[in-house]
Amino acid sequence: MSRVVVAGSSGFLGTQLREELARRGHEVTALVRRPARTGESTWNPYAGMLDPDVIEAADVVVNLAGSPTFGNPHSRRWSQRLHDSRVTTTRVLAETIAASRRRPAYLAGNAVGWYGDHGSQRVGESADSRGHTLMTQVCRDWQDAARPAVEAGGRVAFLRTSPVIDRTNAPLKQLVPVFKAGLGARVGNGRQRMPMISLRDWLGSVLHLVEHDVDGPVNLTCPHPPTNAEFTDELARQVGRKPLLAVPGAAIRLGAGRLSPELLGSVDARPDVLTAAGYEFRDPDVAAILTAALARSSERA
Repeated sequence: MSRVVVAGSSGFLGTQLREELARRGHEVTALVRRPARTGESTWNPYAGMLDPDVIEAADVVVNLAGSPTFGNPHSRRWSQRLHDSRVTTTRVLAETIAASRRRPAYLAGNAVGWYGDHGSQRVGESADSRGHTLMTQVCRDWQDAARPAVEAGGRVAFLRTSPVIDRTNAPLKQLVPVFKAGLGARVGNGRQRMPMISLRDWLGSVLHLVEHDVDGPVNLTCPHPPTNAEFTDELARQVGRKPLLAVPGAAIRLGAGRLSPELLGSVDARPDVLTAAGYEFRDPDVAAILTAALARSSERA
């Protein structure tokens, strides 16, 4: 059993992770920005307020904190919050870990947006970061903010998370009604690779990293990322509707603004580190991921 501190514990992934950690017998302390209850500790990263004793007592610290990724891509205020909420929380935790005596392992949240558009090139964890889109810059600064913990010599793993596909969570939550209405369509030419992961594999991956001595960048994505066209066809098939042809790239750039490179670019990200560390995926491809996501929704209904 490990003592695990979780930041960002009230979000969709944080809530699921807390439950899974507890189910596996780990002792969980959630960092919250309100008066603490049992199993919680109050912090305010923007004021630099964090109880160092909570970090000192931990075996693993997991940071999932950050403002929602889905928002108004034309808003500078939203973009700044997207950046600052991730960088600030990561840095405060990293500095506290670096100043601790025991230096718990740090699983620092990040995203596959770090890589940028790699076209048809296979992207393992050793690949470079390309371009200067909103998300690549956020992800670079996000990772750099963990440097104090890295330089202190502790175990630091960067969770380069791809979109987690679940009916109750964006982006699938928004897409299912559109596809059921017969309005689903591929984006641009549809050839761009879309890294993604099922909820149960995301949870399984993070638990694997809590329980195994893995460090450095880790791609949290399925072994066989689909093209946008493959994703579109499979989702349409599973909801019983035929997709439209395509939404032109120009329309995507107009509507999605600074996030359009994430929709039109291609990242063929593969989970090489997880696979080498012995993690076995339950949902290796888009058909399995969507089946699991939609079935989980049916179970809840």
